[in-house]
Amino acid sequence: MALLNRAQPAPTVGAAGTDRWGTLREAARAAAPAVLGYLLVRLAATAILWGWARSEHHSVLTLLGRKWDSLWFLGIIGHGYDHGTPLQSNLAFFPLYPQLVRGADVLSPAGPATTGVLLDWIFALAAAWGIYAVGERLYGQRAGVVLAVLWGAVPHAVVESMAYTESLFTALAAWTLYALLSERWLTSGFLCLLAGLTRPTASALVPVVCLAALLAVVRSPRAWRPWAALLLAPAGWLGYLLWVGLRLHRLDGWFHVQKDGWGSSWDGGRFTVNYARHVLAAPSALDLYAVTFVLLLAVALFVLSLLDRQPWQLLVFSGLLLATSIGGSGYYHSKARFLIAAFPLLMPPAVALAKARTGTAVTVVATMTLVSGYFGGYLLLVWNHSP
Repeated sequence: MALLNRAQPAPTVGAAGTDRWGTLREAARAAAPAVLGYLLVRLAATAILWGWARSEHHSVLTLLGRKWDSLWFLGIIGHGYDHGTPLQSNLAFFPLYPQLVRGADVLSPAGPATTGVLLDWIFALAAAWGIYAVGERLYGQRAGVVLAVLWGAVPHAVVESMAYTESLFTALAAWTLYALLSERWLTSGFLCLLAGLTRPTASALVPVVCLAALLAVVRSPRAWRPWAALLLAPAGWLGYLLWVGLRLHRLDGWFHVQKDGWGSSWDGGRFTVNYARHVLAAPSALDLYAVTFVLLLAVALFVLSLLDRQPWQLLVFSGLLLATSIGGSGYYHSKARFLIAAFPLLMPPAVALAKARTGTAVTVVATMTLVSGYFGGYLLLVWNHSP
């Protein structure tokens, strides 16, 4: 027995590290079709934007990196956060993305705007990988690939390529949900903490992680990892709200900025329903029709997700994102963008296309890419408000 033990030594740290790198390489190889497919779709859509912008003597980099919210992030990068409460305070914007751009800009000669765009493309690829990982785990590789590609071809997908927070948040949300499905509690808690420092819509992700961790604690009270996830998950979101409250000397500081400065608050959907009725009853801009269509389609896809019995973690995340988008007042024209991270809603059409013939799937995706490319150009060159 002693000789047998000596003949089979325990794996060394180096061997374990090699094994982990091998697993990562295998995962990257499996995800490559999804990530490359997503990249191809976004490059095609961006090429449409580039041709349109060139015909009107605009720079694509300027459109992607110096428009609307991007300018607010550049202000935070250059001058920090406001101390008081001007009419529209930059305290409404969460800190992780501008801090990452600021850190990367130290190493980049391109300037913060271009650096922000480059980072966003990287975050979008990470998001596509995470979306694929969730889809593949639940419905197989082909469905995972289609799911990631569809995410790159939604009408407002141009913001995935802009210096906005949607790609970073979607990447963190997708990998958080994947970690939850895999019961990797420390990973899910830490990624949720980062998501909470990225966008206010982390309010849709934090409860999912906390509830899953709480259920795990009930099952195994002595397991410490779910307890750690339970503490980590809300720390980023709550931490930033507390910091803004201390900076403004009022506990509801961030909500005060949102309501009084940006005209955004919770009204249970009254504003959204009334605005949608107006859009459908009178001539309106193309973006408003598109937003109305996306909201209606999102509700229908959520119902299909319920009927398909998606894992409750995905359903709660999508449902809360829908609730925050529809239930918030103001910024009707941006409500479709607020749903960019709700990738589980794309699961029903992704599964259907994965079962269809290859020619059918390619035709649908190609058509969506053309529409998304045109609509991205419309949003940045015709529409005069933030996407």
